[in-house]
Amino acid sequence: MTKSKEVKKDVVAPPVPPKATTKKSTPTAVKYYLFAYNALSTLGWAYVLILTLVHVFNVDGKSSTIAATTAPTARNILSRVFSSVPFLKSTASVSSLESRLPSFLVPFLRRSTTTFNRVGAVTAFVQSCALLEVAHVLLGWVRSPLQTTVMQVSSRLFLVWGIVEQFEATRSNPLYTSMVFAWSFTEVIRYSFYASNLLGYEPPVLLHLRYTTFYVLYPLGAGSEAFLIYSTLPSSSPVPSWSSWIQGMWKPTDYIRAGLFAIWWPGLYIMYTHMIKQRRKVMGGKLKVN
Repeated sequence: MTKSKEVKKDVVAPPVPPKATTKKSTPTAVKYYLFAYNALSTLGWAYVLILTLVHVFNVDGKSSTIAATTAPTARNILSRVFSSVPFLKSTASVSSLESRLPSFLVPFLRRSTTTFNRVGAVTAFVQSCALLEVAHVLLGWVRSPLQTTVMQVSSRLFLVWGIVEQFEATRSNPLYTSMVFAWSFTEVIRYSFYASNLLGYEPPVLLHLRYTTFYVLYPLGAGSEAFLIYSTLPSSSPVPSWSSWIQGMWKPTDYIRAGLFAIWWPGLYIMYTHMIKQRRKVMGGKLKVN
């Protein structure tokens, strides 16, 4: 009886659970590196943001001396952009747009055509450094999804090197200014938020800004990107057709940019709704805790 009980007891007894596997903590050197990367990125984008605001508001008095190298072409491009919107078809040119604006806003519109001459090179350099973020994901140093990271970085680089650097007219387009403003404002918040987290802090102000400012900045930035791409399409036939293809008005690269312009909008919707869900998840959790 004793042996059977002991055997029964041995059978019933649960096996010894394996030792819990703990996730490898990020090496200290990597944490220092990531903090330095995010801190320097914050400073870089802050510099771009400050330069943009100084130029548009002419804080240093130098903006009026910077000439737009392709101002006439930019005006034609901007007029095409506005004429493409149904309720703005009557706006035939920047000059007519200026006539509709209050007089105190006209200088801001004009200065926005020369922003590239101040921040173009710096913006290209700072944005190109974001390639390191793809490497961070591949090395397992950050937990961001690889596909999302590649898409975000490549789309920005395409705008910087594939659009602005290749098409001179886009550099004096006011939409370049709104795009850079949205980028820099967003990235100052994002990188400073990440840098704070690496130090073990989560400032409520940065948390709120990160999950609130996208309501305005994301459509502003993505919309400016899309219409900058659209502005590079052939002016002889801004909408592709059989005649434009037969007559050689459109090159293969023009069709590619037109396709990107078309998919930019569903992409904006997907990312926008995703951010809204993320905000509800993060901010809702904070409210419950508090």
